[in-house]
Amino acid sequence: MKKPRTTHVEISACKARARLPELLRQVRGGRRFTMTNRGQAIADLVPSAAAAIDRFRAFLSEHPVKARDRINVRTFIEEGRE
Repeated sequence: MKKPRTTHVEISACKARARLPELLRQVRGGRRFTMTNRGQAIADLVPSAAAAIDRFRAFLSEHPVKARDRINVRTFIEEGRE
């Protein structure tokens, strides 16, 4: 699976409007945009939570957590509570 890009870029609202289809394709790939108006941030264009969950599930299917890994994670959690 291709690693999603997580770059965050500022773009003016005017440019975002003109390039929206291209921006949406990039967001699908994991990129984030903050739209600005006169230099002030007004909105964020980010991947949906459902897309992030799908990418996470795909990652888990390619990198399954083994039983021995679960034990190590539990140990770290317990140590963190002390």
